[in-house]
Amino acid sequence: MEAPLYPDFPLDPSTPRGGQPAFWVGPRHLAGDDGRLYDAVADTFSGLGWTSLTIVRGRHEPDEAPEDRQVLRSTVLHISPDTLRWAQWSLADEPFHLGDLPIAWQISARAETSSPLASWSAYFTPDVPGEAVADFLVALDARDQPAIPLAGPELVLDAVAAHGWLRDIDQPHAAATDPTFTSHISLGEVPPLIQDADPRALTTEADEAGPSGWQAWAEPALGAPCLWAVSFGASVPHDLVAAFATALSSTAPVLRRVLPEATQERLLRAPAI
Repeated sequence: MEAPLYPDFPLDPSTPRGGQPAFWVGPRHLAGDDGRLYDAVADTFSGLGWTSLTIVRGRHEPDEAPEDRQVLRSTVLHISPDTLRWAQWSLADEPFHLGDLPIAWQISARAETSSPLASWSAYFTPDVPGEAVADFLVALDARDQPAIPLAGPELVLDAVAAHGWLRDIDQPHAAATDPTFTSHISLGEVPPLIQDADPRALTTEADEAGPSGWQAWAEPALGAPCLWAVSFGASVPHDLVAAFATALSSTAPVLRRVLPEATQERLLRAPAI
């Protein structure tokens, strides 16, 4: 049973004295993104030396004052120095949905610079813990060949099992869940529109199973809307998924000022003093 460490402190950290207080929060897979998913991931790119490009769209009405001009940051693209990997922040650009949630980050890689197409892509919705996305990116950046598999799928399940997650009874080699049965990771058929270089993604018939990739999601209550969802294309190397899974399932607390409404009652928290 999870409960506040300090029940006398406000549940909603958005109503503090003199500003938003910080809490150490766990478990992190239910802690949300603190409303900073773009900033947390962009800071990681900056630390890795990736280049950022921004396409800005706007509208200027006749006789409109400059300060009233409507400007929208439409697309932010981050590119690695070797141009083999890139990431797009697409939340402001009417992205497609995953588990009824809009895609916030799309991260892709290719095998060689001569190819204009991604070998694989991974998709992250809002409220995915930024720490898990950041660790995925650090592992991706450290690879000389980001599209070459180096390990098998067991690595992913071993990563979450090491932090107390439970293997699925019916699919022990393909799925696991956290001890509260709210967050899940599973190897199975990828959803439609997930980009991947695996040719089966384009040739699969309607009655055939498509290529398998890792999916992860948090469902705060049975039948409730997902808090977040992640989809990895079938060709995403398992060791990169394992880096994400390790950070996601970590028992180390994370710093938060804004707690997700759907899971705040499930979170352990202590004020960061």
